Amino acid sequence: MKIVIINGSVRKGNTLAAIEAFSKGAEEKHEIEVIQADKLNIGFCMGCGACECHKGCVHTDDTNATIDKLVAADLIVFATPVYWWGMTAQTKLIMDKCYCRGAQLKGKKIGVLVPGGSPVDAVQYQLIKKQFECIEEYLSWDMLFFKPFYASGKDDIRNDAATVEELIQLGKSL
Repeated sequence: MKIVIINGSVRKGNTLAAIEAFSKGAEEKHEIEVIQADKLNIGFCMGCGACECHKGCVHTDDTNATIDKLVAADLIVFATPVYWWGMTAQTKLIMDKCYCRGAQLKGKKIGVLVPGGSPVDAVQYQLIKKQFECIEEYLSWDMLFFKPFYASGKDDIRNDAATVEELIQLGKSL
C-alpha cells in the first residue's frame, strides 16, 4: 500500500515525532511518502470553479503535483498540530485544494494524527474531527483512525515510550 502523509507542522516537535513513530510501524509493509506542507508553494483556493473537480487547479503552483500524490495514494494520513482550535493553515490549504480533484479522491482511506497542548477531551480535537468527518462524508472517505494526543512540550511524544509504541503499532496494524 502507498501511504502519503501530509505533515502540517512547520516545527520539528510532536507532529514529526508522531509521523516518525507511525512510519516506523507502517514502513515494514508499505511505501511511505511524507509531504512537508510548509515547503510547498500552494496558493489559497479562490472558489473559481474552473477546476470542475477533474481538470485540476488553475494555479501554476504545487497544487496539482501534490493532489496527484494524494490521488495515487492508497492511504492519506493528515498530521496536524492544533493551532487556534483547528488544523494548521498549511494543512487547510491542502484540504481546500482537494476540492479541485474531489471526484478522483472519492473513496480514499484516510487517517488523522493530531497532537495538541490540551487534554484529548478538549473541544479543539472535536472541532478538527468534525471537519474531517464532514469531508469524509462528502468524498466518501473511510477514516481508519483519528488519533489525538496531549503533547504540550516540544518533545512530549518522542519522550513518551507508550505513545511511541502505540503509534508504531498503529502503523503496523495497516
